[in-house]
Amino acid sequence: MRLPWPTHPYIRMWRGFIYLVAIIDWFSRFVLAWELSTTLDAGFCMSALDWALASGRRPEIFNTDQGAQFTSDEFTGRLIDKSILISMDGRGRALDNIFVERLWRTVKYEEIYLNDYSSVDIAISRLGSYFEFYNHERPHQALDYKTPAAVYWGPAELIGPRATSSLDLQA
Repeated sequence: MRLPWPTHPYIRMWRGFIYLVAIIDWFSRFVLAWELSTTLDAGFCMSALDWALASGRRPEIFNTDQGAQFTSDEFTGRLIDKSILISMDGRGRALDNIFVERLWRTVKYEEIYLNDYSSVDIAISRLGSYFEFYNHERPHQALDYKTPAAVYWGPAELIGPRATSSLDLQA
């Protein structure tokens, strides 16, 4: 079964940092959900988890790194309540999270490093557009040059929901 995978890099802004979490489907590389936060509390990770689980597909196994947000009782409890098995990377094992590391490299080189976010709102807008492009327009060599959405949803990729941040819905 497919394994969602969250993790989070930090993004430098003019003043301070913001943190990005994304949950992807391992098989298709489809970004199910993403969130931004100005703090590293578990709240934004929980929000992304809720959005990913709201897609209607329940994974058998959910893989994460060992960050405090993902090992919190709230995060693991939500997965256990949904009867989802939890898998965690080994400490210091970079290859355990290779799919997400590839996502971060792609996001950084194709979006983040090319832009200078002066506000959280601008980062939300730019990253939202980027993940839309990543899921629905950017072909992946590892997917036989299909888009993640085409692999995740099948031939009728436009039927599936777009990856979004709950912050988009609050506007």
